[in-house]
Amino acid sequence: MKPSNQKYSKLIDSIGITLQKARENAVKAINNELVRANWEIGRYIVEFEQEGKEKAEYGSALLTSLARDLKSRYGKGFSKSNIYLCRQFYIIYPKFQTVSGKLSWSHYAELLTISDSLARCFYEQQTINENWSFREMKRQIDSSLFQRLAISKDKNGVLELSQKGLKLLSAKDAIKDPYVFEFLELPSDLIIKERDLEKKLVDNLQRFLLELGKGFSFVARQFKVTIDNEHYFIDLVFYHRILKCFVLIDLKTRKVKHQDIGQINLYLNFFKEEENTEGDNEPIGIIIAADKHEFLVKYATGGLSNKIFVSKYQLYLPDQKVLEDKIKEIIDSE
Repeated sequence: MKPSNQKYSKLIDSIGITLQKARENAVKAINNELVRANWEIGRYIVEFEQEGKEKAEYGSALLTSLARDLKSRYGKGFSKSNIYLCRQFYIIYPKFQTVSGKLSWSHYAELLTISDSLARCFYEQQTINENWSFREMKRQIDSSLFQRLAISKDKNGVLELSQKGLKLLSAKDAIKDPYVFEFLELPSDLIIKERDLEKKLVDNLQRFLLELGKGFSFVARQFKVTIDNEHYFIDLVFYHRILKCFVLIDLKTRKVKHQDIGQINLYLNFFKEEENTEGDNEPIGIIIAADKHEFLVKYATGGLSNKIFVSKYQLYLPDQKVLEDKIKEIIDSE
């Protein structure tokens, strides 16, 4: 008897789900074994060095010999740089229990290249918290996410950020300054219209969401607001699943003006009255502009009950050295 199309499709789907899970588990198991093996290799090297009182620098004769002999006996994968990473892996994580089973060797190999222990701990914790793929994690490292978040905190805040990752406890925690849109691959000297910037961000929504951070869900573009028979359009509307509120984003490809803050305040009041439903917290407004004057923002937002934030954006990766120096000042000043 021939099965019905519906039942047969369900059978195919069930088999497919089972196979997919099995393959994912197999890949995960292989990654876990690779992580453990590389940790063990690092341990063997360090113990050998300690017993022989080897100096153990990157260019040491031991690493050169190991790379040559292991490659000859076991094939590819034993370059001097890879062996050095294994050694560093054990030195930084001397207890294997502190190594996360959620991260692949590719994750750890990239983390080991970060010399600043505070930044490395942050990216490790945040990758675990947000389940970043290797590519997602690398993008966040390249965009100096830790430094961008840390420069707005005091010493204790920087240390907590490093140890626990970013905890979204308030609207301020969800804001970055600056936002980095290097994934749009636009020249920094390009004169771009606000509507074109908005379109490119929506066209690259997955990467834009990664830059915005955990919890953002896209709702609408050019959201129409009608008040007294006048029509207004909010550039981008998101909903934040963790903070349980709407997030209204207004894009400005120039320096922000006080009228811009008044306008987004209007939108926030409208959303509180017309769009919020039971369980929603008050909406957040973010103006992302090409530039801003700190005192103008301070005076224009002072006294407003709504949560309004103004951040800059840039089309290129930030100068990591400058940001690192700022973090050092915060740590050393207290």
